[in-house]
Amino acid sequence: MPLFGKKDVSKKTKKDAEKSQSIEDKYDVKDLLGTGAFSEVRLAVSKERPNEMYAVKIIDKKALKGKEDSLDNEIKVLRRLTHPNIVQLLETFEDKSKVYLIMELVTGGELFDRIVQKGSYTEKDAAHLIRQVLGAVDYMHEQGVVHRDLKPENLLYYSTDDDSKIMISDFGLSKIEDSGVMATACGTPGYVAPEVLAQKPYGKAVDVWSIGVISYILLCGYPPFYDENDANLFAQILKGEFEFDSPYWDDISDSAKNFIRQLMCVDADKRYTCREALAHPWISGNAASSKNIHGTVSAQLKKNFAKSRWKQAYHATTVVRQMKRMALNSGAGISQDARMDNQDSLVNGMTESNRL
Repeated sequence: MPLFGKKDVSKKTKKDAEKSQSIEDKYDVKDLLGTGAFSEVRLAVSKERPNEMYAVKIIDKKALKGKEDSLDNEIKVLRRLTHPNIVQLLETFEDKSKVYLIMELVTGGELFDRIVQKGSYTEKDAAHLIRQVLGAVDYMHEQGVVHRDLKPENLLYYSTDDDSKIMISDFGLSKIEDSGVMATACGTPGYVAPEVLAQKPYGKAVDVWSIGVISYILLCGYPPFYDENDANLFAQILKGEFEFDSPYWDDISDSAKNFIRQLMCVDADKRYTCREALAHPWISGNAASSKNIHGTVSAQLKKNFAKSRWKQAYHATTVVRQMKRMALNSGAGISQDARMDNQDSLVNGMTESNRL
């Protein structure tokens, strides 16, 4: 792994000092917070300052074998980003069997859970959330980073405070633009942009599409694209087929609907950038409604986004088989083998994105 186990004599930095220390020298590793395919996350308490707590992501090298480049990329991305709405990587450690990432501890819970628990929820609340996400992703794009897997599960509240900020997490599928053309299909079903499914080269606009999908859900409680059959789901996304159904959208402002249309535009060249989205009246002005929509939205969130459903892994063989049946006209000029490699990558990205 390029970031671990190799000495760069030309660069004696803080990172080199980190390597000479073990995690036990600086932290007490305590309770389990969660598990993933290749890792677990535990609470870490600073030995020097016992009142300071962090999350430590512990990656098993043996389990990660063959996927070292993915971790290397994630660390490279996180070291490039410092923003108040992005979960921060603080330092790294390594021993013979594991890699340890010391991360900012985020304790406020997941986006949908918080909305369901609220007594009141309005368009203004949704616009405030999306404004924070857009600001962070705009910064990310300025740094040349594309997240590629923005979805509600990766939006966490920093603390349990009522006015807590929102944080973007999980950069396992992120990509630095200057590292090459992005054409690999990856992401999570329902949030992935049409150009990704069409197996075209793509860029920052894929993140804007995902924010559009999230914005849609925040205002009605259900996704704009849904089908039990993944091939049908992908076909809907490729065409950009979504509706503002009655009665769920009857009380939602025209400004909100216009905002979503600008973000979920199938033509990536015509889709808003984050900067343009931040200037939209629904975000920057007073166009967002103050009407309480909590009852409708929370009921739909509970119905459509139970954890057992929105955290399920997709079975790779099933999705590949279904995608083989799809006639993607936009695949012209790409060999069948290349198309299937991209489809396999899409499924792997979807499956692995459920990890911590």
